[in-house]
Amino acid sequence: MKTVILAGGYGTRIRDVSESIPKPMIPVGHRPILWHIMKGYAHHDLKDFIICLGYKSEEIKNYFLNYKMYQSDLTLDMSSGQVKYHNEESLDDWKVTFVQTGLDSGTGTRLQRIQKYIEGEEYFCLTYGDGVGDIDIKKLIDFHKSHGKIVTVTGVHPPGRFGDLDIDGNQVVGFNEKPQTHEGHISAGYFVCSKKFFDYLPEGDPSLMFENDPFKELASDGQMMVYKHDGFWMPMDTSRDYNYLNTLWKQGSAPWKVWS
Repeated sequence: MKTVILAGGYGTRIRDVSESIPKPMIPVGHRPILWHIMKGYAHHDLKDFIICLGYKSEEIKNYFLNYKMYQSDLTLDMSSGQVKYHNEESLDDWKVTFVQTGLDSGTGTRLQRIQKYIEGEEYFCLTYGDGVGDIDIKKLIDFHKSHGKIVTVTGVHPPGRFGDLDIDGNQVVGFNEKPQTHEGHISAGYFVCSKKFFDYLPEGDPSLMFENDPFKELASDGQMMVYKHDGFWMPMDTSRDYNYLNTLWKQGSAPWKVWS
């Protein structure tokens, strides 16, 4: 199963941390938050990624194109230009497809533009490139397959500034993106989707956000379920979030570090 990661936005609310790199490349510890997200999926044997690019896409490409150099000890023979890599066995065995999905595209449009790269897949994982959690991805996927609906969203209980889920049991019956106040579960991303999701993404709107009308239509049609996660989840939307995540990492108490 492939994992699609949305990594094309501007990250305007966290520009005080860095304007020179895209939001998914802002570091937690000494690695981009995007790397942390991918490590979490890879821990559950999902190692085939599709990255939806937009703002400063070259920074993301350059990081992974030079990943072997960044991750390895190496010896450079300056007279010949030859490089010898050490500890190569510790490198991640991921496959990463980079897709230019537009500078100002909405999330739904970005998803439309990667559809051809997941042809033949019955299901795919989908998440944002700026939030980490200790979600059990295997259990999430099993839950999705068990109910047979089109989309599963991971629901969590963090502070209120996100899309509110109206839930009846484990079924989503309404979706309100970023209300002023809310109670209950909110969307953490970490979706599992059937390929039928694309039927809910109308063509022709470059600013299409799947969190708006497509999700509301899915909920109205009874095709959206929630996987309730009571563990850790945290987005990196502000400098305060950035500092908190980095503090957890430096203290060696990062709950999302499920890999060894």
